[in-house]
Amino acid sequence: MNHRPFCPPSAARTSAAAHHRRLVLAGMLAVLSAELPAFDTSDPFATRDITPERPALRIDDRLLPCQVPAADAPYGIVEVVDLALCRNPTTREVWSAARVQAADVGLAQAEFLPTLDGRANASRIRADSRSANQRNASLTLSWLLFDFGARSANLEIARQLMSAATSTLDASVQTVFLNAMQAYYNAQAARAAVAAAVESEKASRESLNAAEVRYRVGTGTPADRLQAQTAWSQATLTRIRAEGVRENSRGRLANVMGLDANQPLRLDDPPAARPDERFSDDVAALIGEARLRRPELKAAEAEYRAAAAGIDYARASGLPTLSLGAGPKWESLGGVSANASSIGVTIDLPLFSGFNTTYNVRAAQARSDVAAARRDNVRQQVALEVWEAWQSLNTATQTLRTSADLLASAEHSERVALGRYKAGVGNILDVLNAQSALANARLQRVQAALDWHVSRATLARALGALDGQLLSSTRSR
Repeated sequence: MNHRPFCPPSAARTSAAAHHRRLVLAGMLAVLSAELPAFDTSDPFATRDITPERPALRIDDRLLPCQVPAADAPYGIVEVVDLALCRNPTTREVWSAARVQAADVGLAQAEFLPTLDGRANASRIRADSRSANQRNASLTLSWLLFDFGARSANLEIARQLMSAATSTLDASVQTVFLNAMQAYYNAQAARAAVAAAVESEKASRESLNAAEVRYRVGTGTPADRLQAQTAWSQATLTRIRAEGVRENSRGRLANVMGLDANQPLRLDDPPAARPDERFSDDVAALIGEARLRRPELKAAEAEYRAAAAGIDYARASGLPTLSLGAGPKWESLGGVSANASSIGVTIDLPLFSGFNTTYNVRAAQARSDVAAARRDNVRQQVALEVWEAWQSLNTATQTLRTSADLLASAEHSERVALGRYKAGVGNILDVLNAQSALANARLQRVQAALDWHVSRATLARALGALDGQLLSSTRSR
């Protein structure tokens, strides 16, 4: 005969209820595991996939190594921009801000999952000369099931702010890119200005020698000699000042690249300024292209969408929520232990909050209007920047071509004036005026080349298209 252990009806019901609760908890965990596929525990929501890459220069689909050239190696425009993008603190700061926003997207996604908390306690109780050990442990599962879209709105806010952060990073990268190019061409212009000043100083010295020769042979006057001496001293002073400007420009260039200002820099020969018609398109079409590409406008649009989602979040925050709670509990007191478990739902009904929700919604609507106004302002600013950059490039192109003619004419005039003076048929004022005009023509030629390179990059920045492709086309020419 088989004997079954006796089980009281109350114990049987308790056992059945506990078994039912365990099945419910197991079912909840199974649903949760089905919703979450295999993931990396360090990044379960794969926020690395939406995190932008660290700023670096890419030319012809090739990522540059971001290495400081050797001490004796010259710095070209590519090396300057490469170091600026990966070493400049500005790009690192904005990239880190984008990573923070990517983590905020993960936080918003985490709100859709339940929380599981464990708690354990051990103590000794003494009362009326009696003492006993008390121990307890519990697990609590909490899951917000329904909140009228508050979590979804919060996630949309985080995603739009992530998009804005990515666009802001792109805008900052292009700004640093442009600043690096400006610093490089300013340094090159300063170096060329020193070379032009040296040439002017040599020419002034030659004029002084000619004046001294004529003075010694009796065909020149002391006034001619003194005027030539003054012009030579002035040319020397101009050269000294130009050398100071050159050193300061090198320090600013080093600073843009994230280096110390006293870092020795040897610059490579600059690329030739050869005007083309690449950007000479219809300005209206350029403005339309810029409004599609400019990262600042994309960031402003994303911030507006985030503000619009904030209205939904403010409304949902004042509505009821439905939550699920469950968990087992164990407790022992004086050697007597007991097990318990619970499962249930909770409805939170915010009946009155002092009109908090009303004004939260009103504030969210006002923030949305502010974001829309900022977006429209950026849209107008983009058109203005394209127009100004386009006009500046056209002016720089014409100036560059004219400055070449001016320099050639000034060189010829200086040679004729000096030759006439040496031959005894000219006067020193003609020579000094011609040399002064030549010095100005040299500086204008240097400045024209600088303005053309910078204007070309500025228009690319205004279009939102300043990247390694511009440097690739510069090197190929």
